[in-house]
Amino acid sequence: MDMNLQKYMAFVKTVDYGSFTKASEVLNYSQSGISRMINDLEKEWNIVLLERGRAGVRLTSDGLRLYNCAKNLCREYENLRMEAESLRGLDSGIIRIGTFSSVATHWLPNIIKEFQKDYPNIDYELLMGDYTEIEKWISEGRVDCGFLCLPVRSDFEVIFLEKDDLLAVLPPDHKYADCDKFPVSALCEEPFMLLEKGTRSEISELLEKNNIKPDVHFTTWDDYAIMSMVESGLGISILPRLILKRVPYNIVAKELDVPACRNIGLALRNRKNASLATKRFLDYLRYR
Repeated sequence: MDMNLQKYMAFVKTVDYGSFTKASEVLNYSQSGISRMINDLEKEWNIVLLERGRAGVRLTSDGLRLYNCAKNLCREYENLRMEAESLRGLDSGIIRIGTFSSVATHWLPNIIKEFQKDYPNIDYELLMGDYTEIEKWISEGRVDCGFLCLPVRSDFEVIFLEKDDLLAVLPPDHKYADCDKFPVSALCEEPFMLLEKGTRSEISELLEKNNIKPDVHFTTWDDYAIMSMVESGLGISILPRLILKRVPYNIVAKELDVPACRNIGLALRNRKNASLATKRFLDYLRYR
């Protein structure tokens, strides 16, 4: 790679990740190497690109004006590299995937395992986030594709994958542990653990739709933290069926008397313009 392009890449990744350390891990350089490349850019252009502080780095006003240009340049380089690779076959490349915990835990290992049998030299970058973050990463080109709860933005291309039921999660000694279906109205009877981060989740929408206002004691995007608290008798919750596979906690999952689900799909900006590696990866989604 041209040395100047390496410097632009170092600048972009440092901004994307908010620190020299994280950028160095992604680009496989030393932290000092990343810092030196950005210092070189600042000297060449005679401007300050980043403000350094204990909390990390952030763009200066000059850096903000140049960041998008540098990002577009790096993206075009990546497209050029992928196009060249497509001409000689998938001997190398990287697929950047946005995902949330249940998909990363239960689907991606099988998908990647099968994909690697045919394309062993492809690398992967997995970014864990919530639905809002993943949509943003797709839109900005930070990831090639991302798993999301549907519906999503109308300008994305979407592959529907599966309906994932929402289930009540209870401690094993709960009074409804042996019921056929858990009554949604009973969610108001005791402390509730809400799975949510940032924007409202499908669980909040379920509660609102049924005019249920539980006593929310704990809100998090960590499925396993909720399961641990339920196991400890601190309350009850609703979680997707997918995350409840092979769980290490002593809990009980029950279908709701008002059926509810989330629709999981894979989204990308434009399938036609996706890298060859990403296009081939889509063919292996059936192995989930």
